Amino acid sequence: MDYAASQATQIIVLSNREPYKHERDAGGRLHAERSSSGVVNAVEPVLLEHSGVWVAEGVGEPDREAAQNADGVNVPPHDPRYRLRRVWLTEKERQGYYYGFANGALWPLCHRTSVEPVFYATHFGEYEIVNRRFADAVAEEATVAAPVVLVQDYHFALAPALIRRQLPQSHIATFWHIPWPKPDVFAMCPWSQALLEGLLGSSVVGFQTAVDRDHFFRCVEKLSKAEVDRDASVVNFNGRLIAVGVYPASVPWPDNFLSVGSVDDCRSSVRRGFGRSDDVILGVGVDRLDYTKGLEQKFLAIERLLECRPSLLGKFAFIQVAEPSREVLPAYAQTRDRVRATAQRINERFAPDGPAPLHLIEMHHSSLAVARLYRAADLCYVSSLHDGMNLVSKEFVSARDDEQGVLVLSGFAGASHELRDAVIVNPYDIEQVARSMATAIEMPRPEQRDRMRRLRRVVARADASTWAERLISDALSCGSTPARSHPDLRYALSGDDGRLAM
Repeated sequence: MDYAASQATQIIVLSNREPYKHERDAGGRLHAERSSSGVVNAVEPVLLEHSGVWVAEGVGEPDREAAQNADGVNVPPHDPRYRLRRVWLTEKERQGYYYGFANGALWPLCHRTSVEPVFYATHFGEYEIVNRRFADAVAEEATVAAPVVLVQDYHFALAPALIRRQLPQSHIATFWHIPWPKPDVFAMCPWSQALLEGLLGSSVVGFQTAVDRDHFFRCVEKLSKAEVDRDASVVNFNGRLIAVGVYPASVPWPDNFLSVGSVDDCRSSVRRGFGRSDDVILGVGVDRLDYTKGLEQKFLAIERLLECRPSLLGKFAFIQVAEPSREVLPAYAQTRDRVRATAQRINERFAPDGPAPLHLIEMHHSSLAVARLYRAADLCYVSSLHDGMNLVSKEFVSARDDEQGVLVLSGFAGASHELRDAVIVNPYDIEQVARSMATAIEMPRPEQRDRMRRLRRVVARADASTWAERLISDALSCGSTPARSHPDLRYALSGDDGRLAM
C-alpha cells in the first residue's frame, strides 16, 4: 500500500505506553530507552517505515525535559523517523484512568481469571477525561483533514468517537489487543454502552481472533442500538458502516540477529551468566508479572517435571523473566508474592545446596537481552491463562533462525490459533504441561527443525508490517462518511470540570 499516494498523508498512533522513555544515567546524561511491550513491537515498524506521530503518555521529569518541541521529541534517538507527542496526566488522572478503570475494571473484565473487576464511577470519570485529553492531542497533531489514526487497546475505548467529533473525515482503525468478553460478562460494566459507542466511532475495529470478533458482534446486538451484518462483517451505527475484522498482531520479520550473536555464542554466554555448564537443558519464559500469565501454574508444572524426571535435577534450568507490573493494585502485589514464594519453595526442595532449577528475574530486560535468551533456549513456555495474542511466542520463533528449539504454548493464548506446530497445552493441567515439557526436552532435532520451519513460515507470512498494512488499508477502504450526529458520550460527567453527576 502506497500511503503517500492515498488521500491520507499522515499516520497517527495513539497508545497509553510510549515507545521511548527518557531517563538519566549515572552521569546525569539524558538518554532514551525503548519499550519492549507487545504494542510497541507490533506498531512501531509502521512509523519507522512511513513516519508520522505517536501520541502517548509522558511519565517523569526526564520525559518532560526531553519533550522541548511542543510536548514532543523526534525518535528513535540516533535515527529520527517520527514524532513522539507526550500527554501529561496528573496523579489523580493516572490513578483513576489507568489503575482504576483500565486495569482495575476493564482488564479483569476481559480476561477469564479468578480476579473480579471492580467498577467505580469516579474511575470511569477519569477514564473519560483522559480519553478526551488524548483525542484533543491527536487532533492537534493532525496536519491533514483525513489522517489515518491507529488507536491501540482498551485504554482508549472512548477515543475513536471523540476523535471523529474533531476529525470527521479521519480513517480510524482501532485495535483491541486483549480478549473481548461474552455479552453477559461485558454487561457487568455499568458503562458498557458508552464503551461500545466509543469504539463505533472507528472506521475499523480489529480483534486478535474470530472468537473475539464474534463476542463483540454479540455485545453490539445485545447492548447497543447498532445493527450487525455478520455476512459482510460490518456494524451499521448512526448512519455509518464500521468494518469489524480479525487482524492477528505479529512481530517484525525478518529481524536482524547479527548484533545479538550466533545461537552457539548465546547458548554459551547465557549459561555462563547463570553459572551453568554448556550442556544444561535451558527453558525460558518472558512475561509481565501479571495474574493472567500463569506463572504459578508454570512453576508447579516445572516442579512436577522434576518429580517425574529426577534425572533432570542439576541438568535442567528454567529462566523466567517477570517484568514488574501494576504493583499498586492488590491483585498484582499478591501475584508477585505467590510467584516468589512458589519459586523459592521449589528451589529449596530440589536444590538446597546446589544450582537452582528456577531463576526468577524480576526486572525489565532490553529486547536484545531477551533475544539472547530466546536463542540460548532449548524450549520456551508461554503459560497464559487467557491472552489476546501473546507476542512472546512469535518473538521466540522469529529468533530461531537455526530452526531449533521447541515452543510450548498455552491453548488460551490467541497465538495458538496460528502456531499449530507448537506443543499446545492447557496451562491449568499441571500433569499435561509437565509431560509436554518432557516431550519438548526429548524431541529429536529433525522434528524440532520441521516444526520450527513451519512456525517460521507462519510468522513470516503475517508479520507486523502485514498486520498494520491490513488495518490501514481496510480503514482507508471504509471511507470517512460522517455520522448523522456525534454522541456526546458524557455518561458519567455533568460538566467540563469533570465533576460527577450524582
